[in-house]
Amino acid sequence: MELRQLNTFCTVASTLNFTRAAEVLNYVPSNVTMQIKALEEELDVRLFDRLGKQLVLTAAGKRFLIHARSVLDKLNEARSVVHDNESLSGTLTISANEVICAYRLPAVFRHFRSQHPSVRLIFRSVPNQELKQSLFEGNSDIVFMLDEPIRSSGLAVEPLLEETFRLFAAPDHPLARQKELQLEDFHGEVFLTNEKGCPYRTMFDRSFEKEGIDSITYLEFQSAEAIKQCAISGIGIAFLPEIVTEAEVERGELVALPWQIPDLRVYTQMLWHKDKWLSPILLSFIEAAREVMTYPPCRLSVHFLF
Repeated sequence: MELRQLNTFCTVASTLNFTRAAEVLNYVPSNVTMQIKALEEELDVRLFDRLGKQLVLTAAGKRFLIHARSVLDKLNEARSVVHDNESLSGTLTISANEVICAYRLPAVFRHFRSQHPSVRLIFRSVPNQELKQSLFEGNSDIVFMLDEPIRSSGLAVEPLLEETFRLFAAPDHPLARQKELQLEDFHGEVFLTNEKGCPYRTMFDRSFEKEGIDSITYLEFQSAEAIKQCAISGIGIAFLPEIVTEAEVERGELVALPWQIPDLRVYTQMLWHKDKWLSPILLSFIEAAREVMTYPPCRLSVHFLF
């Protein structure tokens, strides 16, 4: 078993695509396929299944991934000691949901890449409810979540930004012309929200239930962009973070309704496994996220929430 095979296996496990893994590793696809095949033959077990066009880890592959990442982490730790004063190189896997990926992380990636151009960044878009599990399974080095304050005994959690959620509608929507709204004004309206299971959909339901509204008409989406475009078209009232709608509000395509959602405290939060070795690459990325996403820039201590 060779270290390059372990590195290739971990890269394929992160991308779940042989061609993409080959691009990341600067190999030809056939080389990646040969290395995975040789590793499977040596272990006498299948590490990946091909389900149609989709590549997935087998149960054995998931178990092996934990140990393969541990071996590579130890190797990187040893390299960092030897090359302590040299420029950073290596690979970092980051995961987040659609909103954070589109509206928060690009500036972090740009800032980090300007400082460490030799580091390969692999980004995986993961639904909010699956992000913590990706850390426990070793599929991500660091994740970013949009949620209420997170408590976890196994994860390091650091809040970066408080995010404001509002109700948005097209400017010609009847409620958009009112200066004040009452609960009865929402009777018969259609709300455009994420699907059940999404943390901020749960917050939305809870907030309206507290106000005594338990019968709401929904159109449910997996995409914040879809919610936004449907609101612009006048289909209903969108429940979204302000960061998603800034451009549309400025252009007059959407307006924020005069309604404050009570008891809603949502943060963009940065998480990593508390037992994971904080390599120089990971520490540098954490610092880059702090510099870009906290206002004013600060050096927050790590919060372990129990």
